[in-house]
Amino acid sequence: MTRAHPRAGTDGRAYDRAMSRYARAERQALADLLLARGPDAPTINEGWATRDLAAHLVLRERRPDAAGGILLPPLRGYAERVRRRLAARPYAELVAQVRRPPKWSPVSNPLTDELVNTMEFFIHHEDVRRAVPGWQPRDLAVGLQTALWKRAAPMARLALRRFPADLYVQAPGHGEVSVGRGGERLRVVGAPAELALFLSGRQRVARVQLDGPPEAARRLRAASLGM
Repeated sequence: MTRAHPRAGTDGRAYDRAMSRYARAERQALADLLLARGPDAPTINEGWATRDLAAHLVLRERRPDAAGGILLPPLRGYAERVRRRLAARPYAELVAQVRRPPKWSPVSNPLTDELVNTMEFFIHHEDVRRAVPGWQPRDLAVGLQTALWKRAAPMARLALRRFPADLYVQAPGHGEVSVGRGGERLRVVGAPAELALFLSGRQRVARVQLDGPPEAARRLRAASLGM
């Protein structure tokens, strides 16, 4: 069951205008952080430094011939070769391309940007933020948390549909999803932003609470989720 969260404030038009800016804001914040950290800084993506992450984002938006390899195993070898070539380019040039997406791209044109990129750039922003000691979760706007929940709820249904437990994914104040194949009951509780990270395979840096049998919780924290 998913329950919608009411709009923040009373001016729906102002809320909608704010909603249209989340993908852009996360993109710009990530580009700023990539420049501040430099090309060889760690990310939480195993084997990737910041230049590798930047190359991934450029490939995703500017190389439709290779972007299919992000999702399709038969194309991954080609996509990885293209990504490595992109990563060898001057780092400032890569980050500039991350910052200014092409309007012709299927994933970053004005019609698709907010829908496709809010979650994408939030997660990758956190991939860089949370790769160094001392990080803390950001105090995110209610509207951004709502936007992330709208994407995390269907992600939970997809990522956890075969997990051997009776799972309840709960974002207090936003909604709840019931999923899994049945069995022991396990609750996953957190803010939408933290659930988005957890469900995308970033369990080790996601601040969520797992309530239920310890062994089921351990399996879920170690499960291969996301892409």
